[in-house]
Amino acid sequence: MNIQRIVLSISFVCLFTFCAAQCKLQPESQISLKTAFENKFLIGVAMNANQITGLDSIGDSVIIGNFNSIVAENCMKSEMIQPVEGKFDFSLADQFVKFGESHKMFIVGHTLVWHSQVPKWFFTDDKGLEVSREVLIERIHKHISTLVGRYKGRVKGWDVVNEAINDDGSYRASPFYRIIGKDFIKLAFQFAHEADPDAQLYYNDYNMALGGKREGVIKMVEELKREGIRIDAIGMQSHIGLYSPTVGEFEKSILAFSSLGVKVMMTELDLSVLPSPWENTGANVSDRVAYQEKMNPYKNGVSVEKIAEWEKVYSDYFKLFIKHQDKISRVTLWGLTDADSWKNDWPIRGRTDYPLLFDRNHKAKPIVAKIIKMITTPSEM
Repeated sequence: MNIQRIVLSISFVCLFTFCAAQCKLQPESQISLKTAFENKFLIGVAMNANQITGLDSIGDSVIIGNFNSIVAENCMKSEMIQPVEGKFDFSLADQFVKFGESHKMFIVGHTLVWHSQVPKWFFTDDKGLEVSREVLIERIHKHISTLVGRYKGRVKGWDVVNEAINDDGSYRASPFYRIIGKDFIKLAFQFAHEADPDAQLYYNDYNMALGGKREGVIKMVEELKREGIRIDAIGMQSHIGLYSPTVGEFEKSILAFSSLGVKVMMTELDLSVLPSPWENTGANVSDRVAYQEKMNPYKNGVSVEKIAEWEKVYSDYFKLFIKHQDKISRVTLWGLTDADSWKNDWPIRGRTDYPLLFDRNHKAKPIVAKIIKMITTPSEM
């Protein structure tokens, strides 16, 4: 065998090995998630910077193959878009939108008004003093009109306001609320609608299965609707744990929110296998707990028993979503692989969690095939 044939043979073997590895990234059923759910609801994923820029090319392939909706994990938050007043940086957001358009995906912008990951200048003047109500309203208006206006007709839905209600149903005492009052929510929806009348507009929050927060969100949405404000859907962030919330309480919120005449979305789904320092799972990014070895029990992998427990909870939630598919417009995973998940560092930095459907090698976990089987074989429900 001459040198040329040897090189060609080696190249063929490498190509075959690469293709085989790529195939293993898909569920064994050979039916993708987006194909399985195409007549149910959108199935989405949050994209990080490495995926948006193509550095995680394998991740991009998995996203393209399995999801028909994407949401910006961080690149559209105000500290990224407008770090300095009047100086907008759309470089990463432009790439994100282009990715979605290239693959005919439903693109969601996240998020327009949120008390966290917002630059300090937003609330202060050049002397460091808190701005007036009028100034803050104008800043919100400019931010929303510029961002939503840039992607008019391209970004199909926006998380307009994020996490404005406390667990007990009261308004969060954020700088937006403290300076403007609860009207900041109404104004944000007005400004977003003016910037793109055809875009869907959402309210998004965590711990939405709690009774107090449920009632607080219902009251807020009812007030907005009475004032003629358009709101298209309520996003339940769905950061869940093995023991909290219960599926029953989660279902109560789906039914209650749907009764308001809006769609319901699972916007940031992940299921942590780690112990929580609190009774409720929560998702307040500013909450932090000191590292303790006992709170990081799965550094080297998860036991078979714990995986079975994790799969049972995931299955129960997807059964619930399928049951209420007429009320649900989208289910979005908050990250692609376990390595991408924010839960590795929240609320305790340096832990190893396994909350998503794809493992650290981009391979679909067995739960993916089981979820797909629920749909393709209804008797499995």
